[in-house]
Amino acid sequence: LKFGLDAKRSVDKGEVTLALENIIEANTYLSGIGFESSGLAAAHAIHNGISQLNECHHLLHGEKVAFGTIVQLVLERSDTDELKAIIKFCRELGLPTTLKEMGISKIELAHLKVVADAACESSETIHNMPFTIKPSDLVQAIITANEISSKLV
Repeated sequence: LKFGLDAKRSVDKGEVTLALENIIEANTYLSGIGFESSGLAAAHAIHNGISQLNECHHLLHGEKVAFGTIVQLVLERSDTDELKAIIKFCRELGLPTTLKEMGISKIELAHLKVVADAACESSETIHNMPFTIKPSDLVQAIITANEISSKLV
């Protein structure tokens, strides 16, 4: 969070700055650690679930993971201030924080169930969470994350 927005601004300007170098280093490190330790959790599984929806195929990996991170924070019952800070950060970077921003104009439970079922498959990283998450829990968390983010617009 400390360097993210400045790093994005650097990229937008075509400049290499300390903030950008710090983000590149952190990203490279975390990518390697995540690959080696299977440290991925709900956010990436939610990405995989969102990828099942045709209306979300235009989204980049990080855009889907950003929304998945918000949903994961809801699942974890994170502090409201932390959740709001992450939503604000995502918005500052231009990342989607609501279903509408991802291209889902009408929320249909059947579509959310497709996302949740895919994210909760037995091989998915959502099972790395320290508690059990059922598809119905995930559907509710997606709805809650969307509602919280929508109210902050």
